[in-house]
Amino acid sequence: MSVDRFETRVAITENDRVSECHIERRGRRSVVGHVWKGKVENVLAGMEAAFVDVGLEKAGFLHVDEIVAMGVPKNKRMIADLLKKGDTILVQAVKDPMGTKGARLTMQLSLAGRFLVYVPYGEGFGVSRRLDDEERDRLRKVCKKLDAGAGGVIVRTQAAGVTERELARDLATLRKLWEALQARAAQVDAPSLLYNEADRSLKVIRDLFGEHVDEVLVDDEAQYQRIQDFLRRTSPELVDRIHFYSDPKPLMERYGVDKALRSTLSRRADLKSGGYLIIDDTEAMTVIDVNSGRHVGRGKTTLEETITQTNLEAAEEVVRQLRLRDIGGMIIIDFIDMNDQRNRQAVRQALENALERDRAKAYVVDISPLGLVEMTRQNISDGPREIMTVECPVCQGVGVIASDETHAVHADREIRRLLKDRKEQAFAVSLHPVVLDMVAGDDDAGVNDIEAETGKRVRFEPDSSLSRDAVRLSAI
Repeated sequence: MSVDRFETRVAITENDRVSECHIERRGRRSVVGHVWKGKVENVLAGMEAAFVDVGLEKAGFLHVDEIVAMGVPKNKRMIADLLKKGDTILVQAVKDPMGTKGARLTMQLSLAGRFLVYVPYGEGFGVSRRLDDEERDRLRKVCKKLDAGAGGVIVRTQAAGVTERELARDLATLRKLWEALQARAAQVDAPSLLYNEADRSLKVIRDLFGEHVDEVLVDDEAQYQRIQDFLRRTSPELVDRIHFYSDPKPLMERYGVDKALRSTLSRRADLKSGGYLIIDDTEAMTVIDVNSGRHVGRGKTTLEETITQTNLEAAEEVVRQLRLRDIGGMIIIDFIDMNDQRNRQAVRQALENALERDRAKAYVVDISPLGLVEMTRQNISDGPREIMTVECPVCQGVGVIASDETHAVHADREIRRLLKDRKEQAFAVSLHPVVLDMVAGDDDAGVNDIEAETGKRVRFEPDSSLSRDAVRLSAI
């Protein structure tokens, strides 16, 4: 974990490789988990959704399925019957604002602690499926002794091995928090922020730090003390695994995090075998193409075996890249074609196994005969690429720009059009030097042709201050 004047970075390494990196810049903190008293701004019956003013730049989006309506089955809900413009409601962000869209909201609030999640409008107890069956059974028995009041409780993966006393203390804290939220909501006008979710650094410690983590390195003294104080209250047995990093070499440079972050700006991700991935983002989906590259196999390996080896390696790296770049939404993976159904199944299984280490929810469809895999992955906030970049002002996100030759073709046509509409007989035409050379042509053949067609005299003048698509015409 590294902190400087501009941002906080939290990286997770597995087998000496960076698998995840979370960035939080000053003034651009995630709002996921925040709770507001909001005001309904608009109800759209045709979309079965409402826009709610919570005080952010853009109104939040609330779907009818996210509305708490006790006793009303979800399949019979009509948003016009549940909400109207001007209503004040308690909502929580489940997804950050992205692009032109506001935050995704829910009325089914959930308050996360170290070991439990308290759901005020929920009911019953649930236990994380990531725990083994024996531990889940133990925790279910413990939960029966806990007092959740009118709400529901979800037992988190971090609760593995904890005592009834620790769970009861966590639950009591969350219930007090809910009471405080309700009291504040009764005192303030909408829109008002009622609860701030923990910042990225404490959130990662709360959600991920457990017995399976060897150590946590922190290079900021204040943050180091803050994390220790948090763990002394919640998991004192883990405090000894927090270490202050004071070496002269920057922490993120030593562990390859800076290099991994820079790699997220590239379309290409190399495989150890010599193959590589090409990752392209579009508005609708992310497309990942697997290529064999220099991997041609060894000895007596067949083409099918070489392809399968590349695809198996690619399956692991695809998931690493999804986590590192925090890619969400619809994802299409184009594996190299395999003829054997067993090989296709092996690659699918390798992908599923790798996804088990990913906290984000994912759904994978079988590999098609063409080698394509369709999958979705949960995405709740911007990844490193989105945080570190802005849209190119020249290509506007397309990734390509018009060639100099294309600019010259358009300039030539524009000059002829403009000259025909003018009454003057002589003109100075200013162009970018590179474009001018192409329009003028060898031995001024282009100039002669323009003059012959338009009946006007033309003098070309280079101007490097002009953009390549600009044409400036002045009578002389």
